[in-house]
Amino acid sequence: MLFQARSIKHCKACGGSVHYQVPADDNRERAVCSDCHAIHYENPLNVVGTVPFWQDQVLLCRRNIEPRRGLWTLPAGFMELGESTAEGALRETVEEAGADVEMGALFTLLNVVRVGQVHLFYLARLRSTEFAPGPETIEAQLFTEAQIPWEEIAFKTTRETLLRYFEDRRSGRFGVHTADIA
Repeated sequence: MLFQARSIKHCKACGGSVHYQVPADDNRERAVCSDCHAIHYENPLNVVGTVPFWQDQVLLCRRNIEPRRGLWTLPAGFMELGESTAEGALRETVEEAGADVEMGALFTLLNVVRVGQVHLFYLARLRSTEFAPGPETIEAQLFTEAQIPWEEIAFKTTRETLLRYFEDRRSGRFGVHTADIA
């Protein structure tokens, strides 16, 4: 099932009401202002985060916000305007875990089409095991693969990224992984 946003109600340019139609020279419905005829595009949101690691452990954060409050995830969140994907991933890691990391390579790119999101996770080597979680996090904790609370993982993208991380760690080679998450 394709995600179809219809969340725009008013024009961002003039405040007029919008209706959905296929504009000339386009191939899909867009929000079009009834007054000034501005076309508003609804595009996927980027979620950016890291796989913070220390020796044979990864850092997970227990969520203090909905959705999925109380469950574990990698530090991640929505990318902001004015930052690169890596900058956003670093910011989210600092905000959610209070972790000091050295950013590494892009590790997973996961399409979550049904909710209109793209999740990008970067490898990030922890420089310290001291954490200062922000208000969105109940606690931040290091886990070996055997210790991960797999039944308490908040999101499929986190699970997929962790599985790929530990597979690559065992093989001694880290690649970039892409997948579509249903």
